[in-house]
Amino acid sequence: MAVHGNKVSKRRKLIGLILQSNKSQMNSNLSSLKKFEPERENLLEEIIEGLSKPQKELPSKLFYDKKGSSLFDEICNLDEYYLTRTETSIMNDNIEDICSVLGMNSLLIELGSGSSKKIRLLLSGLQSPAGYVPIDISEEHLINSVNILARDYPDLRILPVSADYTQPFSLPKFDFIYSKKVVYYPGSTIGNFEPDYASEFLNSVGNRMGKGTGLLIGIDLKKDTKILEDAYNDKKGITAEFNLNILARLNSELDTDFNLDKWKHYAFYNSKHGRIEMHLKSLSDQDVHVNGDIIRFREEETILTEYSYKYSVDDFKNLISQSYNLEKVWTDVESKFGILYFTVK
Repeated sequence: MAVHGNKVSKRRKLIGLILQSNKSQMNSNLSSLKKFEPERENLLEEIIEGLSKPQKELPSKLFYDKKGSSLFDEICNLDEYYLTRTETSIMNDNIEDICSVLGMNSLLIELGSGSSKKIRLLLSGLQSPAGYVPIDISEEHLINSVNILARDYPDLRILPVSADYTQPFSLPKFDFIYSKKVVYYPGSTIGNFEPDYASEFLNSVGNRMGKGTGLLIGIDLKKDTKILEDAYNDKKGITAEFNLNILARLNSELDTDFNLDKWKHYAFYNSKHGRIEMHLKSLSDQDVHVNGDIIRFREEETILTEYSYKYSVDDFKNLISQSYNLEKVWTDVESKFGILYFTVK
């Protein structure tokens, strides 16, 4: 029986490979995946260093494995999580103007493409986009997304890159002509970085992409504290599951031994610093093994997993004024969210 099961399993794998091969041949507009995988030792060092700080922390990029990416898609549809629907509404209401600003034959480069849903508004509204480069840390999520996009936009060149875009990587070689590069950075993800780092990161992107490059970016605007805190403490507990999934991922991929029942999601707005803080709170005194090291936690001690800074338009404009000129701003009627367009000086 076991031998028969192995044969069935092998046959299923073979069928899957054939189907995948056929799909790649059908999607002739889809380039092969360019992959930049972080070294395991470097990631371990980053994790151990973060957990050794007085305020223990883990990098938010760990959220986005296959399950984490799927949970984030669920979060985007929650009633409390206004960000996605507000940003999408702004895009829908202003798509002609936005596409006019981006111009014809532009090359779109999306940082943190996820399920590539928002890009569809641009791809459908733009006149003859030259190509699309989705960059995402979750390889499996990226592959699934670009295969669907390649089917739905058969005339669009798609050149996927699996990478942590905050770390060194290179863009694919472009064997076609485009009018300009446009970096698309939706979803207010820039708020996950401390302001000094956000400024340094975007200025480096601008310097790397070159003068005249466009930056279309979403920022979450400052607003009532209750609206902010509700968005990160939803009633269904999806955000809590998303947060705890970091520990599950560490257990699975790096052989740590976090007991998830001894941890609790904790998120609040820090008005002094103008940011949401997301933590995991220890429910007891406990020890956790990480690559042979013992990390001790006190009851009520927290691991910081994410910042989400909130800005005014002027604050953000000043943040990256070294390398960018602000060209256009689109907001909703309640000024909850802003989509800003800059060009590199």
